[in-house]
Amino acid sequence: MALALNIGKCTLLGNYRENNEDAIEVKQSPDMCICIVADGMGGQAYGEIASKRATEVVPRELKKNLTPSATPDEVKTIIKKAVVQANQEIVMMGNLDRDMKNMGTTIVAAVWRKGPEIYIASLGDSRAYLIRGGKIEQLTVDHSLAQALVENKTITPEEAKEHRFRNVLWKYLGSKEIGEGPDVKAIPIVAGDRFLLCTDGLSGPVAEPQLLSFILDHPDVQQCADGLGQLALDCGSRDNVSCIVIEVVETR
Repeated sequence: MALALNIGKCTLLGNYRENNEDAIEVKQSPDMCICIVADGMGGQAYGEIASKRATEVVPRELKKNLTPSATPDEVKTIIKKAVVQANQEIVMMGNLDRDMKNMGTTIVAAVWRKGPEIYIASLGDSRAYLIRGGKIEQLTVDHSLAQALVENKTITPEEAKEHRFRNVLWKYLGSKEIGEGPDVKAIPIVAGDRFLLCTDGLSGPVAEPQLLSFILDHPDVQQCADGLGQLALDCGSRDNVSCIVIEVVETR
């Protein structure tokens, strides 16, 4: 049996923002599927520009450089380079236009090459989750100051959820801190797996147990994505809300 992906996506302005700085993208071809969620920052319309550029550059670079014969290690390197290229272009835009100097964006991406694994990459605090066997697992690490304090054992994970630095990012697209790019994980997949890519407009107000319960109760991926967006608003999200829900299925 071969595997395929069913994909649902949703992005909402929300109840408190004047513009939607999030961007989502799903690019599917005969040999590859690319899913990206980005959460822009920078005020005015500049966060929108940064997140949109991220969702344009990464697929462009992957299509140009990722060949069917690439090994898993080569795939990881190519994904890293695609994200670094997006960072360079966003920084360049800021250097050319003073008003764009402080713009940036998070990114979380899933790349699948019709094989037995899916590749997950992220910068910032947009997240990827795996739902398998009735459990939910966060696959990414937030690049926030609060999470850095957790890793240094200065505060607990529970304290980080309410910490004043929980939304202060030290690593994101548009910054000089990304080094060689994001960590990229190869996750083996099986039929029945679900992946959730989302901005903190969803993962912030909606706790993991709620996410898990909702996803398990909504088998249709598009209805699930739309419903998660509304759930975030119902839970008091004060941000834009964006997500992509990916289901792994068997095909003949």
